[in-house]
Amino acid sequence: MSTPKPQQRVVNRLREMRIAAGLSQGEVAESAGITRQALYAMEKDQYLPGTEVALHLADALGTSVEDLFSLNEGRDVLEAELPAGHPGVLNSTRVKLATVGNRLVARPVTELGDVLNYTVPADALVLGATSRRKRSVYVQLLKNRKDLESQIVVAGCDPAIYLAGEHVRQQAGNASVVGWNMTSLAALRALKRGDVHVAGIHLRDPRSGVYNLPFLKKYLQGQTVTVVRFATWQEGLLLKDGNPKHVRGLEDLARPDVRIVNREKGAGARLLLDHLLSRHRIPSQVVRGYGTMASSQIGLGRCILEGKADAGIGTCAVAQLYNFDFIPLQEERYDLVIPTSYVHSHPGMKAFLDTLVTRKFQQEIEALGGYDARESGKIIRDNEFSSSRTAFQSGGDKH
Repeated sequence: MSTPKPQQRVVNRLREMRIAAGLSQGEVAESAGITRQALYAMEKDQYLPGTEVALHLADALGTSVEDLFSLNEGRDVLEAELPAGHPGVLNSTRVKLATVGNRLVARPVTELGDVLNYTVPADALVLGATSRRKRSVYVQLLKNRKDLESQIVVAGCDPAIYLAGEHVRQQAGNASVVGWNMTSLAALRALKRGDVHVAGIHLRDPRSGVYNLPFLKKYLQGQTVTVVRFATWQEGLLLKDGNPKHVRGLEDLARPDVRIVNREKGAGARLLLDHLLSRHRIPSQVVRGYGTMASSQIGLGRCILEGKADAGIGTCAVAQLYNFDFIPLQEERYDLVIPTSYVHSHPGMKAFLDTLVTRKFQQEIEALGGYDARESGKIIRDNEFSSSRTAFQSGGDKH
């Protein structure tokens, strides 16, 4: 795996500041008394202006020379890439970084959520956009570059991944896990784009009843991946403590006095709801709150807790977290999809997979409620979910 190389000692924000000011290259060049071609070359980092030209550029943009050009003061400044479709970030934005393949991917810490934003330390601060590629930014490192190589980025909707990450940190201090909340289908797309190392999914094919593998064939066709069981959990109806609306089953969601909160398209819970509504011949239009979305399992539970909804589909663990009533609907398999090349080459992956098969981790995740971790760490092979081979066992407190 190649390590990103530090950029030049001078951080050039000329293009970023010009765009922020809403000025064209021609307008700035004319105001600074230089040619548009010269300005273009400066924005491309082909050469730096002298003092007089730098002063004219700063005056044209209503800023200071120091804001346009600054030294990195001997600290590592790297070029990183925001995920596809990201709207961009402001200077000084706190970001988490990960080396995914030959790319350094940056994502704002705020996207971890309200609480984690204040508890998870950033890996770097954004200095500004580069002129090299779309979504490319300069970042100032706040941690050792070597540690970034062992960082594993997992996309998915199971918050228990943070617990797995803490166990990894205890077992191998140089490895760490960062979980990015997104739906199962969004996680697969992020994996395909190369934005993450691992995608966590729980998707049941309604035709075959098989979990996850049919979706891998559809979305990751041609890619060699290893599928590892994370856990099995109970998915069902979450109802406020005491079930004040007396909901007895899915058919009660059609009642006009019952309001639900839903998950986004591509979420396993949303697919389950749609499947069950179809099976019960209940049009989604008659379900109050069908169009109200929660962006995470925890967010869905919070909506019910705050009285914004009477019910929603989620895990038994979330029901226990909020002391909800719970009506089981089906048992689901949550699997981790990993490009096979990362299984063997990523310096932190062995510690991560070793953690899943430890008795200590499995006991703790089951204590969350609704989890069955007996198969955690088992590799799914040959398009089957019955493989008994265990991932990377190498001593320690394990089965």
